[in-house]
Amino acid sequence: MSSVAPNARDPGSLQEIETTDEYETSPGFVAFVRDHQEALIAFLRKRANEEDARDMAQEAMVRLMRYRNQPHAQLRALMYRIALNVFNDRGRRGQSHHVAVHVSFDDDMLTLPSTELAHDERIDNEQTLARVRDAILRLPPRCRQVYLLNRIEGMRYAEVARHCGISVKAVEKHIGKALQVLRDCLPQDAGGNGGLR
Repeated sequence: MSSVAPNARDPGSLQEIETTDEYETSPGFVAFVRDHQEALIAFLRKRANEEDARDMAQEAMVRLMRYRNQPHAQLRALMYRIALNVFNDRGRRGQSHHVAVHVSFDDDMLTLPSTELAHDERIDNEQTLARVRDAILRLPPRCRQVYLLNRIEGMRYAEVARHCGISVKAVEKHIGKALQVLRDCLPQDAGGNGGLR
């Protein structure tokens, strides 16, 4: 609720709460709102900025009018529960509208560099990945199995050895062979060994 003078056009303002025939608001409820609005704003200010806290408090008070005939002790608990619901609703609404990643299309923003790869780089990466995939598929079955268990599944050499029923030395041999085949399939300018070690 805003501390500025209530505006009749401002939905949920104290003046509207006082004069809305639809709700037939009792003077006791209006007094409750007056007595608790600043405490509610302070409660919400811990979670949001001043303007949002006032807006959410106002929305919470409007929702609270449905329960205006409840005893004040119950109204107070309801008021905080409703305020938390309003806060959570706004958070969900913000997430669904990607508020945190909203980018303005001001002139300044048009000069920011793109974080995406250039078309040529993306095509090169896709071609390199296709070559690597083909090279893995051409490996002998046991060699391919050992390589994938180690590099994709993250199993240690000893675990791979136990899983495949071979020695750790055999695992090392298969990994070495797979890495050599993969190095050979990569272009020379693909950043050294392309992370293959």
